[in-house]
Amino acid sequence: MRHNKAINHLGRKSGHRKALLANMAASLILHKRIQTTVAKAKALQSYIEPLITKSKDDSTHSRRVVFSYLKSKEAVSELFRTVAPKIADRPGGYTRVLKTGFRQGDGADMALIELVDFNEAALASAPKKAAKKTTRRSSKKAVEAPAAEVETPAAE
Repeated sequence: MRHNKAINHLGRKSGHRKALLANMAASLILHKRIQTTVAKAKALQSYIEPLITKSKDDSTHSRRVVFSYLKSKEAVSELFRTVAPKIADRPGGYTRVLKTGFRQGDGADMALIELVDFNEAALASAPKKAAKKTTRRSSKKAVEAPAAEVETPAAE
């Protein structure tokens, strides 16, 4: 049974696992997209989502808390300067994991993890929402035009 097995240990001791996730999170923030195994991508997703949520509040305390996880000044400043303003109105789900197939050498299941609001190709291909009409009633011109056409053949 797997009771109380909440996190994937990734076959590493806790110190190694924390360093791995911190490095991967910093790389994801700096590059906006990284390629890794599916297991690491899923573990990274649950690691970085709370940090991105924390970055919405730009205070000294939240910067220090995020820095204690990331251990990279460049990643922290990038997170608070560019990533946080772009995801300010998003209620969650800041990352996306896309499976890309299997690795050539050992057949490991590979994935691409990316920040959702920074994928320009997906944002460009997303359909634009049409402006909603304010009224459902037809205009008088549309109603009068068919009536005039009907009367003309009858008059002849």
